[in-house]
Amino acid sequence: MLCLLLTAIIWGFSFVSQVSSMDAVSPLFFNATRFTLGACSLVPVIALMRRGEGADTADRADSPAERRSRRQRTVATGMLCGVLLFAAGTLQQYGILWGRSAGRAGFITALYIVLVPLFGLFLHRRVTALTGVSVIIALVGFYLLCVADGFDAINKGDLTVFLGAVMFAAHILAIDTLGAKVEPIRMSFVQFATTAALSWAGAAIEGSVDWTGAASSWVAILYAGIASVGVAYTLQAVGQRQVPPTRSAVILSLESLFSAAGGALLLGETMTARGYAGCALIFLGTILAQLPAKVPDALRRPDRRTMR
Repeated sequence: MLCLLLTAIIWGFSFVSQVSSMDAVSPLFFNATRFTLGACSLVPVIALMRRGEGADTADRADSPAERRSRRQRTVATGMLCGVLLFAAGTLQQYGILWGRSAGRAGFITALYIVLVPLFGLFLHRRVTALTGVSVIIALVGFYLLCVADGFDAINKGDLTVFLGAVMFAAHILAIDTLGAKVEPIRMSFVQFATTAALSWAGAAIEGSVDWTGAASSWVAILYAGIASVGVAYTLQAVGQRQVPPTRSAVILSLESLFSAAGGALLLGETMTARGYAGCALIFLGTILAQLPAKVPDALRRPDRRTMR
């Protein structure tokens, strides 16, 4: 649980670095350097894992063909997730560039927690009535936070961050569907490397590679790359092995609160009463979206033991 809480804190405060860095570099160049650092930070971890695997190779039952197949699945899954993460990260970062609010971006991004069970309908997953209620509550919160004078006046930055949240939901579903049979750390490395490669290509095409700007915002880039990408995603992978998915999602949803705290403390951000009400409803919706998966499991656990 501590790993997941640290992940939420790191991700929440990373919105501050994502906002502040937009004064110096473009979204694509920022993500290129960020995910490159994130991928590089996993290299020592993978090297240690490989050394440990080499020590007990004789004790492993799987054949070389099975290990090769698992590596191929890991690479394929990582590349697909990397494409989705590139789309999500690019949309989010452009939205932050146009919106310039760490707190608002954090709460809008948190909508992915509500969207994941909703999108699960396309994978024939059961969605309860409470999930539907949570979606409605979160959307009302989004309206209060982002729509002040009718839909014609909606901030394009907020809308772009929301589209990024949609892609983050797709990214999570891809990992949930395809990631069960792959090694999480290596898969993370592949997806970070894929996201970095696509971001470098995009930055080169638009001509936004700017090392002078990177030098002036190196603290934000280092934090977003090593802490937010490398450390936080690794902590998430470790934490979710010990904590049930429902509780994990609830803890990670605290990211939105920490983004607001970081924006207020470090950037001096404030919101209107309407905006704070919208944030509260979005947070409530993200919590309610997780309850259906938890409560029935707790109630049904004795029955499952009886059936066995």
